Amino acid sequence: MPSPYVDELAARARALARADGSARRVLGIAGPPGAGKTTLAEAVVGALDGLAALVPMDGFHLADTELARLGRADRKGAPDTFDAYGYAALLTRLRTPRDGETVYAPCFERELEQPVAGALPVPPDVPLVVTEGNYLLLDEEPWSTAVRPLLDEVWWVDVDDETRVEQLIARHVEFGKSPADARAWVLRSDEANARRVASGRQRADVVVRRAARGCDHVG
Repeated sequence: MPSPYVDELAARARALARADGSARRVLGIAGPPGAGKTTLAEAVVGALDGLAALVPMDGFHLADTELARLGRADRKGAPDTFDAYGYAALLTRLRTPRDGETVYAPCFERELEQPVAGALPVPPDVPLVVTEGNYLLLDEEPWSTAVRPLLDEVWWVDVDDETRVEQLIARHVEFGKSPADARAWVLRSDEANARRVASGRQRADVVVRRAARGCDHVG
């Protein structure tokens, strides 16, 4: 991602972090699967020199054993395969930490394909939390009522569908699926989720349009 765009977005995030010296802010980065949310979030956090911490939504995936119990294992990644209320509870705690408290957040370990608790420390002196995930702008409960009000600003990452799908397939192959199985999963599961979140774009505070080689427009 070219540095001028990271600089522009980092400046916006920096201003958000300093908008109120007494309150921690939370910036959300949303978009369909494979859009590049994590890449953008990591770049912005890295450019803020310790002012921000990254807490992805993916740490709230339900464990495979629970998905199997619920009969949802073949839809892993859909909105009802996350602990949305648990995610909202963590965002609430991150916004209003006790004095001197380091808050520990879960991550999602792709090699295991499982969430890992207590993996991401957020020190008390960090003024901005950046969180990213598919469903931050989903106009469905509990995402719209429990999660969205806890985000001070939400950016939408936009990329052409062909690039996005190929990135998704490559990711699944990297973490163990065969090319055929990866393509089948993406076209059946990930693309269903992409269609479900598409309307969130119009509710975003900022749209970051990405080209195959990086970010080409911030609007």
